[in-house]
Amino acid sequence: MQDAIAKLKSTKPLYWLLLAVLVIFSLATLFPFLWMISASLRTDVDLFKNPMNWIPQSLYLNNYKEVWTAIPFAQYFLNTVKLSVIITVLQVVICSMAAYAFAKLKVPFKNLIFILFMTNLMMPWHSIMVPQFSVVSSLGLYNSHAGYILIQLFSGFGIFLMRQFFMSLPNELNEAARVDGYNEWKIFWRIMMPLSAASLSTLTIFTFTFMWNDYLAPLIYLNDDTLKTLQLGMKAFQTEHTMDYGLLMAGTVIATIPMVAVFLLGERFFMQSVATTGMKN
Repeated sequence: MQDAIAKLKSTKPLYWLLLAVLVIFSLATLFPFLWMISASLRTDVDLFKNPMNWIPQSLYLNNYKEVWTAIPFAQYFLNTVKLSVIITVLQVVICSMAAYAFAKLKVPFKNLIFILFMTNLMMPWHSIMVPQFSVVSSLGLYNSHAGYILIQLFSGFGIFLMRQFFMSLPNELNEAARVDGYNEWKIFWRIMMPLSAASLSTLTIFTFTFMWNDYLAPLIYLNDDTLKTLQLGMKAFQTEHTMDYGLLMAGTVIATIPMVAVFLLGERFFMQSVATTGMKN
């Protein structure tokens, strides 16, 4: 990657053209976030002035105070943190274990089983939504966090991602560990998992972000107000005839902070995973 950047710099017109295109696309991507932050610092009257000033003349910070009292925002926030963290941890562990079995263990018909698992990626969730709901309801887990966690225990994407990484590691590592007396459990936890920090970080970021933003599944499985997540709770700012944009945008800004924090914490490993994609050790 560094060699490619160096070659681009050597052809200055192409380099600056590419840089300009990337800047334009970056600004286009940031536009909704900048509007969200600007709108969260305004009253609704100021928000709909024409033309709208991107930088408000006076910052209306009450939106960030009122959002905590207008709805049970703290309860929704804690529920979202709880579910996102638990599901992310369980998915990372379970997907990694399954991926290791598919990549390194001698399991009968493992390729066929892996193909069946991968159908989860090709099958839209809406097609299994009804039978999945019937199973959760029959187990008595409807309207509970446990039921929602149960349906999110693994993902086909996570298994595929981790399997591809484990397959890139030389089998000699496993053989040497077995000679030293390690069983498969120790090989997995003490050798494979530390080496897969980049892939684990990528899986963690994607899983946490998806769980944090999930709307449809909580809408189906969580009915009590005390169990709802942020995505459901902030729907209260929209009524049949009106919408409180200031409070909605303030709540959205607060809800975005944990996702940004998780990405920044795992950014180094995430970029390393992207940079080494397709490379063999």
